[in-house]
Amino acid sequence: MAPTPEVYYFSPTSHVPNSVLPVLIYRKVLPAHPTAVSTRDALEKNLWLQGGVFKTYRTHHFHSVTHECYAVFKGSSRLLLGRGPLDDTEGGVEVDVSVGDIIVLPAGVSHCSVDSEGEYEYLGLYPEGSPKWDNNFCKADAGETAEKARNACSVPIPQYDPVYGKDGPLVGIWKKAAAEAV
Repeated sequence: MAPTPEVYYFSPTSHVPNSVLPVLIYRKVLPAHPTAVSTRDALEKNLWLQGGVFKTYRTHHFHSVTHECYAVFKGSSRLLLGRGPLDDTEGGVEVDVSVGDIIVLPAGVSHCSVDSEGEYEYLGLYPEGSPKWDNNFCKADAGETAEKARNACSVPIPQYDPVYGKDGPLVGIWKKAAAEAV
C-alpha cells in the first residue's frame, strides 16, 4: 500500500478560490539522484504529463483550469500555499519541499516560492487531457474570483495518482473530500 501523503486544506480568501480538495505532499518518493528526464519518466506513466521545467517562481498565482504537480529534482524551496498578496497575513501555510518531493496542487489553490536554495528546479506536470494552464495572480475582484472558483470546481479529479498510479492515494483522498463538501 502506498504511503499516505501530507494533506493540507485551504479555505477561500477574497482573492483566491482555493479548493475543497486538499494539497498533497509526498516526501522523498522520486528515485535517487533524480533528473528532469528520470522524473518525467517516473510520472508520465501515471498519466501526469510534463508541462515544463521550472525554477523559483516568487509570484503568487493559481490555475483555475487544471490541477498541477511539482516534482522537485534539484534544490529546495519554501512554498506559500493558500494565500495571495492582497490577503491578510492570516491563513495559508508555508511548506518546505526538496529533492525527491512531490506536491500536488488542486485547481484554484494559490502557491508561490518565498525562498529557494541549491538551484531549485522542478518539473510541472498536469493530468492527461488537461487544458494548458492559466495563471491567475490572486488580485482579482470578488466577481472574477467567484468565476475562477467555479472553473476550478469543475476540473475533474484525475483517475491516476501522479506517484502511485491507478491505486494511489490521490484519487481516494480527493473523491472523499469532494463528497464531504457537498
